Amino acid sequence: MTPAFISRLNRIQLASLIGGILALGATVFGAFVNTKQFFFSYLFAVLFWLGLSLGCFVVAMMHQLAGGRWGYPTRRFLEAGFMVLPLMAFLFIPIFFGLHQLYPWSADPSVGSRHVYDSNWAYIIREVFFFFVWIWIALCLRKWSLEQDLTTDAAPTRRARFLSGPGTVIYGLLVTFASVDWIVSLEKDWYSTMFGVIVAGGQILVAFAFIVVLLAMFQNQAPFAGVVEKVHYHHLGNLLLTFVLFWTYVSFGQLLIIYSGDMPNETHWYLHRIMGSWKAVIGVVALFHFFLPFFLLLFRGIKRRVFAIATLSALLFIVHIVDTYWLVMPSLHQDGIAISWMDFTAPIGVGGLWVAWFLWRLKSAPLLPVTDPGMQFAFVYAKP
Repeated sequence: MTPAFISRLNRIQLASLIGGILALGATVFGAFVNTKQFFFSYLFAVLFWLGLSLGCFVVAMMHQLAGGRWGYPTRRFLEAGFMVLPLMAFLFIPIFFGLHQLYPWSADPSVGSRHVYDSNWAYIIREVFFFFVWIWIALCLRKWSLEQDLTTDAAPTRRARFLSGPGTVIYGLLVTFASVDWIVSLEKDWYSTMFGVIVAGGQILVAFAFIVVLLAMFQNQAPFAGVVEKVHYHHLGNLLLTFVLFWTYVSFGQLLIIYSGDMPNETHWYLHRIMGSWKAVIGVVALFHFFLPFFLLLFRGIKRRVFAIATLSALLFIVHIVDTYWLVMPSLHQDGIAISWMDFTAPIGVGGLWVAWFLWRLKSAPLLPVTDPGMQFAFVYAKP
């Protein structure tokens, strides 16, 4: 990176940090105005940005296992993304003080039938365990990635690949349990065996959208200039299409099965998410999280044009925020959308701190894994 570009990143980092602190300060003030709204808005904000970090986490492990040229120019973006996990663990702590406001089982122990599992201390212990495991694996992957920069011996890469196998399985298991704690238990007695898969699919999709946007932003900067070609975006576009389809398949599959079963204890979660003005949110998510991306990503030309694929990825990123909002907020506003100013300040505040931490971690290492064994073919292509 040129000194001018580093200086620009420093300014963005500082602006993000200041903006995040101010927005979070305003959100905290809102806790004294409407405590319940504060905790729901804050939960929505934390879940979106935490989901982005976890998406970067699992995508990095997927690349370690499966390989692919697309992963080498984006690896340091992914690593900087999952290295925000310690910050997200810290930002998750305020939720522990709002369990009574968020979860029916905490406010009224007679609600539900899992008194031992659904208790305040059990919830806190589980979340601490989840973050400990995720952060430990993330630190190991980052450590070995940086060690590989200093040697031509492939041992660090082999260790990262060896850990990524069980790490991916562990991620899936923990996200399944965590999604029940975070979102499913916002409702009385509702359950879903597919919900964890839906959440994981969304995290992976938003992570791919994020790194496409970043790669487009950095394309003219060293060391990317002259080595990243259209085919990298083509491969990333194919992966975006894959996870757009996967997320849609599991999301619609759950809806179809619950609709066909027509069981009251299953359908109530959807009923107040399709009532009133929430219908408009469903329309936005359906159009911009599936139909439009699916149609456009079928075309080779879209995937090979940097501006087009970056714009589409940015749209997916924004609409995934709306989708996360739709998962959380109808539990509070069941009759329709009731937007609060905290629904804006909370994600802006958490996001500002996330971006500042991300840029700090991104600048702390070379933007390309220079001596990784895969770099010998990462940018070698037959001309189409």
